[in-house]
Amino acid sequence: MRHCLGLAVLAALAAAGPGCSPGRYSASGLHLPMDGNVERGKAAFVELGCNSCHKVDGVDLPGPTVVPPVPVRLGGQTSRRVSDGYLITAMFSPNYHLAPHEKGEIATGGQSRMPAFTEKMTVRQMVDIVAFMQSRYTVRRFTPNYTFE
Repeated sequence: MRHCLGLAVLAALAAAGPGCSPGRYSASGLHLPMDGNVERGKAAFVELGCNSCHKVDGVDLPGPTVVPPVPVRLGGQTSRRVSDGYLITAMFSPNYHLAPHEKGEIATGGQSRMPAFTEKMTVRQMVDIVAFMQSRYTVRRFTPNYTFE
């Protein structure tokens, strides 16, 4: 009986293993073309007006103009990788997961102030914006003394 249970556990781990591989791709199998262009993504970000609400860490763009200001800053250091799927979901379904800020700063009537870009963005723009955003996030390295660098 123990042998059968051990085999079942090994089979489950083997099946789950490919989904746990590191990289930009989510475990659900989302795979974007690898030809995303950071500069085109930056241009699309401005063209679509994303900079009218968001600042991007380390990038000189025209500043946000929306009132009241949106506190959601993009890019910078994170404790773990930001997946392509997360970025795409944020663009196309911004109500799915509201950022952890005061709801009045990012939502009106319980809905995100950010519009869904499903009708406003081409697939090329999406791929390029994801490449641009991925270039702006860095994972903090964990040090042996249990701090982040």
